[in-house]
Amino acid sequence: MFMHSSIQASVIISTYNKPEYLELVLYSYSIQTNKNFEIIIADDGSDDRTKNVIDIFKNKTDFKVVHVWQVDNGFEKTKILNKAIVASGSDYLIFTDGDCIARKDFVETHLALRRNNCALSGGYFKLTESVSKKISKDLIFKQKCFDKIWLLENGQPKSFKLNKLTASKFKSKFLNTVTPTKATFDGMNVSCWKIDILEVNGFDERMCYGGEDREVGERMMHNGVKFLQVRYSCICVHLYHERPYKNEAARLENEKIRQSTKKYKTIKTPFGINS
Repeated sequence: MFMHSSIQASVIISTYNKPEYLELVLYSYSIQTNKNFEIIIADDGSDDRTKNVIDIFKNKTDFKVVHVWQVDNGFEKTKILNKAIVASGSDYLIFTDGDCIARKDFVETHLALRRNNCALSGGYFKLTESVSKKISKDLIFKQKCFDKIWLLENGQPKSFKLNKLTASKFKSKFLNTVTPTKATFDGMNVSCWKIDILEVNGFDERMCYGGEDREVGERMMHNGVKFLQVRYSCICVHLYHERPYKNEAARLENEKIRQSTKKYKTIKTPFGINS
């Protein structure tokens, strides 16, 4: 099941009108220790500022970069992610967001830990608003945004969650084992075999913001895919932003869909890639 082509993975980055964040995120992928991947931008209707960031990045790097865009019609992340899955050219997919800066070993670690019939459930470390504003390409290049001491010196509150940034493989493996957090499909940091997500027909396109990523993971689990906990191994930091697209009515509708998925142990949605 492992790759026969030269590209080992497709990194699918979802974005919407955050070009200044996307620029930093793309830079974090330009300095990955394993560069054997393509980048798919799943763009849910951004304006030309985002296109300009992507075009500049394309011209500066040798990566294959595919910009998958759709007209802005409100929060339709599930639809653009399905289009990105179809556009991907490798057997293995890494999903993340355009506000999550990847540590330089992010892709390498996802690929090293992949297993047949499994998905990898990663985590993310949330930066405060003030720290997020300080992040620059130079800090990413020096990996300071993953440095506990630098973060504390620059105003990040001290908490146990700083352990999410550990560089110790022994410590990360131990914490992955003992954490009470369940391994789920969290769209900010998750990877899986392309065939496994295609077999459940991708994301349910009826769903707006709120658990839409968890739901596709639940269907994958019903189909026999095991989710492995790697939240302390595959590291990214999340840049602060507001969530104006949060909608209580949509959340309740999403919850109904998830409850139905759980009750009937649904595997394939009729509202997915092939609908």
